[in-house]
Formats: sequence, C-alpha cells, structure tokens
Amino acid sequence: MTDELLDGPIAAYHATSGATFAEFGGWNMPVSYSGTVAEHTAVREHVGVFDVSHLGKVDVTGAGAADLINATLTNDLGKIAPGKAQYTLCCNDSGGVIDDLIVYLVSDTEVFLVPNAANSAAVAAALAAVAPETVTITDRHRDFAIFAVQGPQSPDVLDAMGLPHDMEYMAFADTEFDGIAVRVCRTGYTGERGYELVVPWNDAERVFLEIDRHSSDLGGLLAGLGARDTLRTEMGYPLHGHELTPSISPVQARASWAVGWDKPAFFGRGALIAEKQAGPARRLYGLRAVGRGVPRADCVVVAATDGNALGGQQVGYCTSGTFSPTLKVGIALAFIDTDAGVSKGDHVVVDVRGRGLECEVVIPPFVESHT
Repeated sequence: MTDELLDGPIAAYHATSGATFAEFGGWNMPVSYSGTVAEHTAVREHVGVFDVSHLGKVDVTGAGAADLINATLTNDLGKIAPGKAQYTLCCNDSGGVIDDLIVYLVSDTEVFLVPNAANSAAVAAALAAVAPETVTITDRHRDFAIFAVQGPQSPDVLDAMGLPHDMEYMAFADTEFDGIAVRVCRTGYTGERGYELVVPWNDAERVFLEIDRHSSDLGGLLAGLGARDTLRTEMGYPLHGHELTPSISPVQARASWAVGWDKPAFFGRGALIAEKQAGPARRLYGLRAVGRGVPRADCVVVAATDGNALGGQQVGYCTSGTFSPTLKVGIALAFIDTDAGVSKGDHVVVDVRGRGLECEVVIPPFVESHT
C-alpha cells in the first residue's frame, strides 16, 4: 500500500456519476452510487457494472511459463486448455494463502494473472524467485482496466456491444470493440452469470461508457464495493484478508477444491497435505441470524447455552458479516474450532457489541448460484 491512494483510469467518471469513495488495497474505490441494496438487487435481478481496475495484472511469458505456474500455484493448470481461466491460490511454506487469484491460460508460453490489488507485487515476487531464465514476469497493473458486468441480463449488454458472450463458465475470448482490444472472460464475484472485460488502461473510459449506456437501457446500475461485498458474502466467496490470509489455509477455508493434490509440486504442498491428513483445527462456516441483528467481522462466536445468552464457551470468530439484501437477514462467514463439535444446522451465539445474536450454522452459499 502507498501513502497516496491510487486512482483507476475512470475515477473522474465515477465522481460525476455520484459515487462515494473509500480506500481499498491502496486504491481510491467507488463504494456506492445509488445505494448498496439497490445495486445489489440490480445484479441479482437485472445487471450491475463494476469497475475493478484495482485488481492486479501480471504477465508470465516465455518458454516454460505454464509449467512455472503449475509448479507453484495450487490448482492443476493441466486440467484446462488455452482459452480457459482458473481460480487458484499462491501459498506460503506453512500453507497460508499469500493470495487467491485468477489465471488466464493463453498458451504454454503465456499466462495472464489477476491477483488482488494489495498482493500483486507479493505474488509476482514469489514467482520471480523460482522462475527459470526463460520466463519473464511483468507487472501490468497500470496497463489494463477490468470491468465486471454481472447479472442475468449481462449477456444482453455484451450482445449490444457486439462482444462474445455465449461461452462456458471460466472461458475467455480475445476480441475487439470499436478497434480496442478486449479480453472477455465469463467469470465474476457475485454468483450471477457475468463477465469480466480486460481492456487497455488508456481506452478504458470509451469502453466503460458503452457498457454503462447499454446496462442502463436494461435497467442496470453502476455498482460499487458495498454491493460487491454483500453479493460475495451471500455466495460465501472468500475475501483475502478475511477468509484467506497468510495464516489461514485453503483447507481451513473450504477451498481444497482449488488444490491439485496429485501434483508433485506447488507452494506449501507439504504443509497442506499434512493438514489435510490430520484435519484442520478450524473450518469456515456460514452463520444466518435467527433474530434481528447483523454479525460483523471480528465478532466472537460462542456455544449456544440458553437461547441468545453470551455465557457459552468461545468456539470461533466472524471474518465477514453483513445484512443480506436477498434474504433480509444478517449473515456472516466465521471460523469455528473443529473440537467444538459444531456442525451444519446447529445454533451458536455471536457477540454483537455485547448483545447475543443467535445464528444457525450453515454451509455457504446462502443463496443459489447462477454462474
């Protein structure tokens, strides 16, 4: 993070569109335009448009580029072909997560990475430390913008722009819009059908204006970090710094599906295999409030003894919490100690500013995915 916040390529457009801003990952980011609930609902029912240009962009090129990624990051790159993207993790030696990221496999000699904003340099450094001389790792953070078009009507937005949209989940296509190179990937962070568009930084406003125009024609809204957080929490998607950290492993965070356990090498392999065999000391669950109240990050979770009383033993803590606009109740993601014997369907109590909030233990997602 820098002392001075970084602006994305269309910060002025966001300001004139009525956005409120906040710091995120060292960047000055739009939080909301017309209100988080309205923006959230637009994504679930129509379409919402996010500027996520703060996300990192790293090129890995040269002979052995794909082999390097497969030997370092957790997921098995051999399971996908060029033209596909993959969710994966960059772990440390103890199995904690340096970052979770999306990998675009262009070819055996070209891989495009999209890490989280604050962790982009750390991922690049970890790869560079073990890269052969034939592989070049290039920070492209300020070379590209990324826009997310999310919701059931997102294909209609792309269709109106003449962009490809009839593709499999996690597939991508390199194309053009009005002479501008655009990479379209069918992915996102909301649980709805959607796409992420990677465009040159200097052409970002031209593309975004057209996205916004066609989205507005369909009743869509610009959406900020507030809606992005409520949408991803309803899906149980982890946010680095909350559900994934250098001290939280994918085994604990229910992200074992993103680990290629049969691969001979990846960062943290020994520690992760040992933890998988022994069983994690804690595991991520969802909490759905039974009564009125909203659990928040860092709230303590205790065993339910008598309704919503706070006298029980501490069994965990919340990592994220919000009011669910879809369910109209408070929800949270929380790590629960394995030896507490808590499982799906049980009730626990969350300490919300000294008041006990009874919650049901669930396994996310809280709402159905439509990706």
